Amino acid sequence: MSNPDSFIEEVTEEVRRDRLFALFRKYGWIGVVVVLGIVGGAGWTEWQRAQAEAKAEAFGDAVLDALDLGAPEDRVAALGSIPTDGSQAAVLQLLLASDPTGDRAGTLAALEALANDATQPASYRDLAVLRRVVVAGADLPLAERRAALDPIAAPGRPYRTMALEQMAYLLVEENRTDEAITALTALLTDQEAPGGVRSRAQEMIIALGGEVAPAAPAPTLAPEASADDAG
Repeated sequence: MSNPDSFIEEVTEEVRRDRLFALFRKYGWIGVVVVLGIVGGAGWTEWQRAQAEAKAEAFGDAVLDALDLGAPEDRVAALGSIPTDGSQAAVLQLLLASDPTGDRAGTLAALEALANDATQPASYRDLAVLRRVVVAGADLPLAERRAALDPIAAPGRPYRTMALEQMAYLLVEENRTDEAITALTALLTDQEAPGGVRSRAQEMIIALGGEVAPAAPAPTLAPEASADDAG
């Protein structure tokens, strides 16, 4: 390679370095901002996680302290004074509604408050509606109970089969026995129905004078032939 060619390459390389350095001085701050953003975002996420964990622990400790109190009215007062955030409010309302025998009015009030709280997840609100119907019983007009249960019994709702069970009991209350037996029989074969719902449905069908089809026997496998039998 001749000296002029070598000199040209050196100059070209130097120009490239100068251009790269100029670009870095002009746009290098973007990379710094990106790095700072990544580091800051990770730090913010970690801080938020730590804050959420601290709030959850504080809420749990406060609930346990309240439940340890002896007198029911003291427990209710302590639970009602606990600050809540997000779905903690739903959990607290369900705790306040956990004594329907000793404090029926307070239980119904807590359930109604949760059922009407549009800021809470639908699953908690459905549970509050279902439990309110059960606790209130005949104190609520039958038509009102059916209207409350009907949306919960829709496909895809988490407490669908429990709502259907309660709606079957409403049919019993109306002396529509045959329709109640039909509704309860459908629950026996509903794949989403928990074991407790199926057991109660079966007992109610029998109590109403209906018949429950016996469960199909498990298939028996033929014994495998031994080597001696083959011989």
